[in-house]
Formats: sequence, C-alpha cells, structure tokens
Amino acid sequence: MRLQQLDIKGFKSFANQTVVNFDADVIGIVGPNGSGKSNIVDAIRWVLGEQKGSELRLDKMASIIFNGTKKKKPGNLASVSLTFENNKDLLPTEYQTVTITRMLYRSGDSEYRLNGVQCRLKDIRNLFLDTGIGSNSYAIIALGMVDDILADKDNSRRRMFEQAAGISKYKNRKKESLNKLKSTEEDLARIEDLLFEITNNLKSLEKQAKRARKYRDLKGEYRDLSLLLTGIRVEKLRLDYEKLKQETEQAEASYRQTDERITRLEASLDEARKMHVDKEQRVGERQRKLNALTGELRGLESERQLLQQRKGFVTRQTTQLTEALQRAETEIADYQAQIGKTETLVAEAREQLEGQQQGRLAAQAKLTDVREGHAGLKSKLDEHLKIQQEEERKIFDLEKRRAINGNQIENFRFQVERNQAEMEDRRGERENLEALLEELTGTISGREAAATQLEDKEAERLRAIEDVVTDSEHLQAELNRINRGLDARRNEYKLTKSMIDSLEGYPESIRFLSKNRSWTAEPQLLGDVLLVQPEYRAAIENYLDPYLNYYLVANAAEARAAIRLLSEQQKGKANFFVLDALADAPFLAADAGATAGRPAVDVLTVDPPYDQLVRRLLHGVSISDTDELPQPTVDGATVLSKDGRFVRRPYSVAGGSLGLFEGKKIGRKKNLEALDKAIKQAEKEAQGLGKQLTERKATLSELRAQRTDRDIQAVRRELSQLQQRFAGVQAKVEGFQNFFRDTEAKNERLQTDALALEAGNVDIDRELQELRQRIATLREQVSGTDASYQELSEALSEASARYNQENIAFIQQQNRVQALENELAFRQNRERELRGQEVDNRQQLKGLEKEARQFDEQEATLDGNLERMQAEKEEYRATLNAAEKAYYEARSQINALEDELRKDNRQRQDAQVKVNQLKDRFTDVRFKLNGVEERLKIEFDLTLEQLAAVEVEEWTGTVAELEMKVDRLRSRIGNYGEINPMAVEAYDEMRERHDNITEQRDDIVSAKETLIKTIKEIEDTATVQFLHAFEQVRIYFIDVFRSLFTEDDNCDLILLDPENPLESNIEIVAKPKGKRPQTISQLSGGEKTLTATALLFALYLLKPAPFCIFDEVDAPLDDANIAKFNRIIKKFSKDSQFIIVTHNKLTMEAVDSIYGVYTTEQGGSGVVPVQFTELEGSTTFAAR
Repeated sequence: MRLQQLDIKGFKSFANQTVVNFDADVIGIVGPNGSGKSNIVDAIRWVLGEQKGSELRLDKMASIIFNGTKKKKPGNLASVSLTFENNKDLLPTEYQTVTITRMLYRSGDSEYRLNGVQCRLKDIRNLFLDTGIGSNSYAIIALGMVDDILADKDNSRRRMFEQAAGISKYKNRKKESLNKLKSTEEDLARIEDLLFEITNNLKSLEKQAKRARKYRDLKGEYRDLSLLLTGIRVEKLRLDYEKLKQETEQAEASYRQTDERITRLEASLDEARKMHVDKEQRVGERQRKLNALTGELRGLESERQLLQQRKGFVTRQTTQLTEALQRAETEIADYQAQIGKTETLVAEAREQLEGQQQGRLAAQAKLTDVREGHAGLKSKLDEHLKIQQEEERKIFDLEKRRAINGNQIENFRFQVERNQAEMEDRRGERENLEALLEELTGTISGREAAATQLEDKEAERLRAIEDVVTDSEHLQAELNRINRGLDARRNEYKLTKSMIDSLEGYPESIRFLSKNRSWTAEPQLLGDVLLVQPEYRAAIENYLDPYLNYYLVANAAEARAAIRLLSEQQKGKANFFVLDALADAPFLAADAGATAGRPAVDVLTVDPPYDQLVRRLLHGVSISDTDELPQPTVDGATVLSKDGRFVRRPYSVAGGSLGLFEGKKIGRKKNLEALDKAIKQAEKEAQGLGKQLTERKATLSELRAQRTDRDIQAVRRELSQLQQRFAGVQAKVEGFQNFFRDTEAKNERLQTDALALEAGNVDIDRELQELRQRIATLREQVSGTDASYQELSEALSEASARYNQENIAFIQQQNRVQALENELAFRQNRERELRGQEVDNRQQLKGLEKEARQFDEQEATLDGNLERMQAEKEEYRATLNAAEKAYYEARSQINALEDELRKDNRQRQDAQVKVNQLKDRFTDVRFKLNGVEERLKIEFDLTLEQLAAVEVEEWTGTVAELEMKVDRLRSRIGNYGEINPMAVEAYDEMRERHDNITEQRDDIVSAKETLIKTIKEIEDTATVQFLHAFEQVRIYFIDVFRSLFTEDDNCDLILLDPENPLESNIEIVAKPKGKRPQTISQLSGGEKTLTATALLFALYLLKPAPFCIFDEVDAPLDDANIAKFNRIIKKFSKDSQFIIVTHNKLTMEAVDSIYGVYTTEQGGSGVVPVQFTELEGSTTFAAR
C-alpha cells in the first residue's frame, strides 16, 4: 500500500488548494523556517483522526482553519484529503484507491468522509486498525517525539510495540469486556440491594397482618367519639356565626356615614386647590419675566466686559507694530551697506578665477600628450607578456599532468598488488563460512523438527482443554439449573409448611381446633386432602371455596365434640363433613353428572376414604377447554372455566378478575409432600453433577499445568537466531564471491589504465621541449621594450602631478566665488523681505486705529441700555411680591382643609379596621365550619346534614374529657404506623418477585463469570502475540543499532515487569563503544536520534508501515551519521514510502523528489515540486 496524494485547502497556512503527489519512494519537504513545512505533517496527522490540539501545535481545534492575512480574508472551512493505493490489500475494503477526508467548519461542525461517503471517525480507525497507520502511530515521528520515545513519555514505547504486534484489537476488546464487567457488577450490586430490601419486607409483612385487626377496633371507637365531638363543635360555631353577622352590619353603617363626610371635604379641597394652582401660575409667570430681564442684564454686562478686553488687545497690537516699524528701518540700512561690500569682493574673485583657468588648461594639454605615448608602448609590452604567460601556463599544465599520471601509475600497480593479497586472505575465510553453512543447515533442520513436535503436542493439549472446558460448562449450566430449581422448591416448601403450621388465611375457629387435639386424633380439612393439577387449581378452588374450611370427621360424635369445645372457649363456628353418613349413599361413577368439557373429578387426586365425598361435591361439574362463556346448561349441570374466571350454573353466572393468590390455598399438604420428594430427587442429581464437575476441574488443572508454550517460544527463538545466523553467513559467502569477481575485473581495468598513462607521458615530454624554446625567444623581446616603457612612465608621473596642482587651485577659487555670490543673494533677499514686512505693518496699524474708534462708540451704546433695563427690573420685582403674598394665603386655606380631611380619614380607617376584624372573625368561623365539613368528608365520608342523622352513644362526661379522649385515640392511631390490610396477599406477591430476582441474579453471576473468562482468554492471546513480537523487535533492534554504530556497541530491550508484559514498561539499553551511560538520557543528541531510529526500523522489520514521516528528525545528526541515516532509509524504501521534512543538504541529496514550501505572503504557504529522477545527468535544473 502506498500514499498517492495529499489535498489541502484552508488548513493552517495553506489558504488555497494545495496538492502534494507522493509518486516517489523517498520524498523530501524543504523550506525556510516558518514557511509551513510541518503543517503538511500536521495535515496528515489531522486527517487520520488526531483529536488533541496540542499534538497539532494549537491551543484549540478551531485555530486549524486559515486565519487570514493582510490581503486575504479568514477561511470558513479547513479540508484535508489523503489518498492511498490499496495495491497489497492491507485495508479491508474492495476498493483499490481509498480516500479519507476530514472537514471542519468555523461554526464548529465537522465531518469525515470515506471515498466521498460521510462516515464516523470510528469507521476510519477500524479501517486502519493494526495496519501501522494512525495519527499516533510509529509511522509519523517528529524531532520532539524522539525524546518522548527515549523518555517513555505517556508509555509511548509500549504503545508502539502494541501497534507493531497487532494487539490493538485485543486491547479494545478487553476494554469493552471490562466495561461490560463493570456494568454487570453494578447490576449485580443493585439486585443484591433489592433482594436485601425484599427479604426485610417479607419479614415485616407477617407482623403487619396481626396489627391490622387491632387497628380497625381503635378506628371504630375513634369514629364514634369523633362524630359526637364534631356535632358539639358545629352547634357552638353556628351560634358564633349569627352573633358576628349582626356586629358586622352595625360597623358597616358607621363606616358609610364617615365616608360621606369625607367625600364633601374632598370636593371643597379640590376647588381650593384649583384656585391655588391659578395663583401659582401667575407667580411663576412673573418670576420667569423677572429672570429673563435679569439674564438680559447679565448678557449686556458680559458684552461690555468683552468689548473692553478687545479694546485693550487693539491698543497692545498698535504699540507692537510701531516698535516693529522702527526696527525694520534700522535693519534695511545695515543690509544696504553689507551688499555694497560683498559686490566688490565678488568682482575681485572672478578676475583671479580666469587666470587660474588658463594655467590649468596648459597643464592638461601636456599631460594628454605624455599619456598617449605611454599607452601605446604599454599595449605592446602587455601583448609580449601575455604570450609569454600563456606558454608558461602550458608548460605548467603539461608538467602537472605528467606528475599526476606517474602517481596514478604507481597507485594502480599498488592497488593490483593489494587486491591480489586480499583475495588470497579471503579464500580461506570463504571456505570456513561454507563449512559453517553446512553445519547450520543440519542444526536448523533438527530444531524445526523439535519445534513442530512441541507445537503438535501443545495443539493436542489445547484441544483437550477445550473439550474439558466445554464439558464443564455444560455440567455447570445443568448444575446451576438444578440448583435454581432446588432453591425455588426449598423456598416454596418452607413457605407452604409455614402457612400450614400457622394456618394463615383461616378463621380463628379453624386455628383453635387444629391446635387442640382433644376432640380428634388427626384433624383434616377438605382443602388439605385434595391434590389438583396446577392449571386447574384456581377453577377448583373457586368452586369449592365454601367447603375448603370443612373438617373431615369419621362420625357425628367427633363433630359434636368439636362444636362443644368451640362453644366453651368462645372461638367461633366451624363446619364438618361426616364420612360415615356417606356409607349408605349410592356409589357415583367417575363421569357421573359430566355434561360438557372435562369432568372436574378427573383433574384432582384424593385418598380413598374421601373419594365419594369429593365426587358428590363435584357431581355434574365440568371444566371448559375454552375461555368463552358457554350456553346455559341443563338442570343440575355446572361449567367452570379452566382459568377460574367464571362459573356457569343453570340459572346464574358468576365470575370476574382473579387475585394474585388464587389457587394457593387448596391442597397445601399434598403439595408439601410432592415438594419434599422433588427436593430429595434434585439434591441427588446436584450431588452427582457436582462430583462430575470436580473431576473435570481436576483434569483441566492437570492439562493447564502441562504448558509447553514457553518451550515452544524458546525453541522458536533459538530457531530464529539460527536462521538469522544462517542468512548472515550465506550473505557473507555471496559477498565473498561477488568480491572475487569484482576484484579480478578491477585489476584488469587498472593495468589497462596504467599502460595508457605511460604512453601519454611520452607525448607530454615532446610538447614540453618545444614550449621551452619558444619562451626563451619571447623573454629577449620583452627585455628591450621594458626600458623605454620605464622612461615614459616617469615623464607621465611628473605631468600628472603638475596638472593636479593647477586643478586643485582652480577648484578652490571657484568654490570661493560661489560662496560670495550666495552671500550676496541672501542679503538682497533679506532686504526685500524687510521692505515687504514694513508695508504690511503700516496697513495693519491703520486698521487697528479704525477698530479702536468703533469700540468707543459701542461702549457708549451699551451703557445707555444697562440703565434702562435696570429700571424695568425694579418694577417687575414689586409685581412679583404682591402675587407671592396671594399665593401663600391660598396655601394656608388648603392646609386647614387637609387637616380636617386627615382627621375624618383616620376615623374612617378605624371603622374599616373594625369592619375587617369582624369580617375576619366571621370568615374564620365560616372556615372552621367548612373545615369541619371537609374533615368529616375526608375522614368519615359524611356531610353536616348526614352528621345530624348519625346515631352515636351518648357521652356522660364533659366536652373537655371528650376532646381528651378523642385526642388520645387519634394519637394512638397516628402512632400506630401504617397498616396493610392485604399483608398475606402482598407477602405471596413479594415472594414471587423475590424468586424472579434471585433467578436474574444467578444469570448475572453466570454472565460475570463468562466475561472474566473472556478477559482471561484475550489477555493470554495478546500476551503470547506481544512477547513474540517483542523478542523479534529486540533481535532486529540489536542488528540495526550495530549497523548505525559499530559491531562492538552494546544495546538491548528489557521488559521491567516480565510477569505482566502487557502493562510492563520497556527499558532501552544503549551503550556506544567506549561509553558507559547509566541512563539513555546521558547520550548525545545524535546518539539519541540514532537509537530512536534503530528502534523504529526494528519495528518496521517486524511490521512495515506503508509509509513513514520524519519531521526534522535528522537535525541533531552530523554529516557522518546523516550518511548512515540516509543509507538505512534507502534500504527500507523498497517496502515503505518515506516523507522527510529536513533542513539538511545531505538528506536533500539522498531523496528522490523534493517539495519546496515557501511563503506566498505574510501568513500564507505554497508548494513547488522538484523531481530528481527526471533530472539525472543535468548540471543545472530549475523548479518546475
């Protein structure tokens, strides 16, 4: 199975749709820090179902949606799709291409899809279960996870071993079974509590029946006395009712008189208040006018003050402008004098600049002539020197080639000699290895035979265990069934015997005669001698119910003795069947009198002495086979329904619902005898089954003690080591053969190359001799030209120095002229600015003088207005005082009326209170009457009219004594507690419920045992599979570790708790050569990474994952370890894809293709691919 494609949109920094095609074995993902490389790994982890935000470097899952940039809005959806090619059928699906998709909306909604079909996360996890693929599997490793693996954070080591061993499904099944076991134990605890409660209730029900009769007597006495007391109280309440009614009417008349007087006062008060409001309005109006006039006066005064402030500001500005005009005239005169001096200096400086210009031009002309002659001669000399240097370089190259050739010839001859010696040394080693191969082949065959024999023996033992367990389960199930039935019969036996002994449900006379044996030796009731088939008990019991309490006596003398005894002891009445009276009666056949259905006498069994009695009682009685009411029967015929719901006689029908305990009374003694026989038979069967079960358990213990799985593991472990050793030796032999073949071919190439180099050296010597002759001629030509060139160089230096001096003096004078001109222009500009400011200031001065005159005129006008408005203010103040006086006089009149009204209101309120009190007392009496009536209705179901008609015994004492007697009876009844009149029926119903719950408890206990057994089987299977996988990984880990380090390095994997391997921590021992670290944390960063890498690839050897992702895992490694890291990845890339996020250039060289991640803008990421396999042989390439 391979990864095909990753499609990302709106995930973290990938705003736009980004597609990454995994079409190579080793794929690199590179890019600068912060570009979003690790976001690709996070996307794969997320789509595989990662739920923790911390694992994705997030504070919350909603942050996974693209958050926007300065130019791009935030996204509303994060979507990632991952496509697999299921070419090896690792996934349990018929599709060759499988695509999983995960989407998260900003609203918080999310969904998973499988090949475009919406599904659950559980479906995706089940799809990849035990395939090595998952969000937390060992197929996705980041740099930080290396430390987690080595530190065993959150049991990460054991989790990786479980994934590799393929026991995740067993752990899930065990977890589900444990949850079911917990639920079962909780159900069992609830049922045990319920059984405890029901058992306690059963004990209390028996006591409740005895208390019920006494409670009824107390209740009757309480009723009579309570009704008498209630009648007395009702009479007194009726008298109080009439008296309070008259007092209430008188109080209401007084209240109405006071209310009328208050109404008249309120009318007068309203009229006065209306007049008062008019006067108040007039006062307000005058006050507002006075306030407005006062406001205007304040406004004029403020305006006058503001005018005076502005006038002072104009005066100050006039003074400042006058002073500024005087300063300007002085500055203009100064600048005019400075301008004249500066113009003179500028003219003198320009004359000096013209003289210096002429000297500079003459020096420049001379320098040009000398430079042209010097350049021509230099060009000729350079040409000769260039030719000479090219010839000398040729000589150097040829001599270098000749030396290299000679060195290579010596190296080739040395390598041929060394290869010959090495071949001789390895021939002997190959012969030893071939002998070892033959020895290992024989040993492996023997161990394989031993392993097969042990496995056959173990399989036979397991089959035997399975047979014994199956047989034991059947025996246990049968024993449980018999025990449940036995418990039910024992409980039924105890209950029936208790009912027979206590004669529960029988009258007191029957109980008395049964306990007193003076009137007969063995009292027998008709209901005790009948044994009826269970399905017909209710029907027979309902029909014979009037006769079931009849005693069976031999003669009339026994009946008279019993009747005399009951009369003497005042124990009630009893009925008797006299058997000897039937001796002379005609004999009835079995079917005599039966008209329809089955004869009733056929469904019961009775002892011979009572047979004729029963036949006569059931003469003409039949039982219908249907529940339908039959047609009227002939004279003397009776039809019973099978379930006892109706009895059809010639001229009547009786029937209705059945109670819970119908059919439980008849045949109690006969049932007791049958139960005793059934209990003995069941105990015998249970004893036999228990003995067989004990024998099976002994056999099972003996078989389980004969375990050979450890011997098989040891033999298989030894066989695996032998096979690995055989493969290693065989590989070495093949390596030697390849070495010999390659070495001989290599020697032939070396000898051929040496001969070719010797021929090349002869040609080089000939070329060197010709070049040395040409160089001698060139050196003579260069010597003559060089003397003339030196003379011209000196003349050029002198001319250049003279020109530089003249040029510097010219530039200095030119700068001085420029400075003087700038100064002159500045002063001229300043003079013009001052003259302009002088004109502006004079204009402003004229405007200020005009504004001052206007302010004087405005001030005079304001003073006149202020005097006029002050006089008006005094007039308005006098008018306001007169209106206020009238207002306060009206207010005094209103206060007097209000005082009188308050007095009358208090009188009315007192009258109202009195009326309300009388009404409350009146209502209280009425409520008491209603309360008495309601209590009568609730407690005794009587009304007040019915109470008067009830006749009760007269009371001779006082009312207080009667109340005390009623209270005492009520207290006794209240303290008596709850009474259950249906105690016996409730007891039987609860007993039946007790039996059902007991059976449920037994079923739950059986289910609990089954779950415990299932959990044990899961643990055994998972333990064997885990230990086998652990041992394989341990061997692979040692081999891979030594391939990454050296053969002398030591390492191991150790289970810290071998007795509990599934929960044991796993310790990693890693000791590189020359080091003795006490813990693995003392290793260097590179050694930790290589150790973790060795563990990962050991897991891959056991169970290769379809792909592996390394996120900057190679960061701590140096170049040498990077090379080892890359070699092992190349080796494993034949079976798995590798996706490597890296910054290391050596790792980049080793991959087949690269995806470059770059930043499109602040906060966004993009991807470009580079395929190395398409660029082999090219010296340059560009990202497409």
